[in-house]
Amino acid sequence: MTWRMPAETAPQERIWMAFPPLGATAFEDADSVHAARTAWSAVAHAVLDFEPVTMVVDPADRDAARKYLSASIEVVEAPLDDAWMRDIGPTFVLDDDGRLGAVDWVFNGWGAQEWASWEHDRHIGATVARLAGAELIDSPLVNEGGGIQVDGLGTVLVTETVQLDPGRNPGLDKAAVEAELARTLGVSQVIWLPRGLVRDSERFGTRGHVDIVAAIPSPGKLLVHTQTDAAHPDAAVTADIIAGLRETGDAHGNTWDIMEVPAPQVLRDDEGWVDYSYINHLVVNDGVICCGFDDPNDAKARDILAEAYPGRRVVSVDAREIFARGGGIHCITQQQPAALA
Repeated sequence: MTWRMPAETAPQERIWMAFPPLGATAFEDADSVHAARTAWSAVAHAVLDFEPVTMVVDPADRDAARKYLSASIEVVEAPLDDAWMRDIGPTFVLDDDGRLGAVDWVFNGWGAQEWASWEHDRHIGATVARLAGAELIDSPLVNEGGGIQVDGLGTVLVTETVQLDPGRNPGLDKAAVEAELARTLGVSQVIWLPRGLVRDSERFGTRGHVDIVAAIPSPGKLLVHTQTDAAHPDAAVTADIIAGLRETGDAHGNTWDIMEVPAPQVLRDDEGWVDYSYINHLVVNDGVICCGFDDPNDAKARDILAEAYPGRRVVSVDAREIFARGGGIHCITQQQPAALA
């Protein structure tokens, strides 16, 4: 049996999310968790205009969730440590007959980081797979959904600082990682980015997730985050990443048509250099949920995404409270492709 991860542009059944639990690192007090729940819920309701949303809620937050979520959002309960569904949930795949599968990666708090906890989150992949009616595909690879981007035709983008992270997969080399990605995602071409953005490499980052750096909107095309202000350290990082990507191609031997997406103009927040990125968008049926930052470049990003995803309506949702906690709209969502069997 061959499993394949479809492109995000493939027809979807629903979007999965997790409701921010009070007490997690990013949601440590009442004010913080309220701001996060408001932001997460805004994303959920934006998605709801295009397709169903299922929200995993910690049993302790059952009553609180309904104060933020409309009755149209399905709520299921499971214990949670955090709320980054892209990373703690499964990666959905389809077999040759269109039957739904779900890859359950090993989750260990983004490389066993000292501030993270994952006693509950490490079970969310299997829980969501069961609730979705998917066949569970166990993987020994420590990985997160934010650490991969696919074209659905055999190509995957990854990052050396994530899949080869000693805190995640000590002792594994590129060949071993590539073999497991081939088995689980059906890919034949693995493109290794050298690193991720600067903020994402700091204490509360993922150590370099690709889904804030590059996306594949259609076969042969790449959307890549570009920091155009030389004052920001990501200017050198993104220039190096783009130069490297120009030397690669997809699984069918095509060189990339690269569409650079300029970063927002804001450079810093209270914690330092920001990693605000429009790449961390979510594609849904007939739409794109784009990160907004109340920034002059928001409109430019929407125009680029509209060109990259023709026929889809681009909707911006303020993502600043999400990024303040370590991720974006793509990070808090996970698409379930429409099964054919």
